[in-house]
Amino acid sequence: MNAGAAMVVLAPALALGSFLNVVVARVPERRSIVRPPSSCGSCGHEIAWRDNIPVLSWVLLRGRCRHCAAPISAFYPLVEATTAALAVACVAVWGLTAYAALAVFFCAVLVTLSAIDARLRIVPNRIVLPAAAVVLVAHTAIDPSPAWALGALGTSGFLFLAALAYPKGLGMGDVKLALLLGAMLGATVSVALMLGFLAALVPAVVLLARHGSAARKMGVPLVPFLALGAVVALFAGERLLDAYLALF
Repeated sequence: MNAGAAMVVLAPALALGSFLNVVVARVPERRSIVRPPSSCGSCGHEIAWRDNIPVLSWVLLRGRCRHCAAPISAFYPLVEATTAALAVACVAVWGLTAYAALAVFFCAVLVTLSAIDARLRIVPNRIVLPAAAVVLVAHTAIDPSPAWALGALGTSGFLFLAALAYPKGLGMGDVKLALLLGAMLGATVSVALMLGFLAALVPAVVLLARHGSAARKMGVPLVPFLALGAVVALFAGERLLDAYLALF
């Protein structure tokens, strides 16, 4: 464990989470992530630096705008805290290494895509495709192997066939996400998919129990669940896969 190094990256990781909130809000609308500065969505007042400290400002403001008292979604500190926790975990496990940096990037993209899919039910090409390319090139440079390219193509191909067979359950955004997952996880992407689909069954069963046949028309965002499975696979995929294979 690299506890000291992990604590060093905590503040930058929180700042990264704050930046991801900007990406989540603006990229789907094709707006600049640089300008204009962040502002309240209700009154339009520019957010001062003291009100833009990740997590802390939301707590001190009790989740409301300082100027108009409009509620600020808990979604924002959740993205910041989740990003920071994952980044700290990556450095704690792999230290200040190139692989840790890649893992932080991977987790940050997963948080971003999960937040966008949860809000808008889309997976923006301008995020997922460049991210998949970056991860594939970087992972191959760090650990030269065809496994990462094969993982990306194999996983994407598998989900593409599944999307053709069941278009209401899977979309092309999930197929493109598979490129990213396979490029990072290689063989352990199977763990990510299994855990992700199992996790997604929980809200699906709840909706079915509450709404009956009408639940078939209610979409469940899949990316957050696949991202959850991917994070588990990132940290424990090999152990879980070995344990599963040992059963046979």
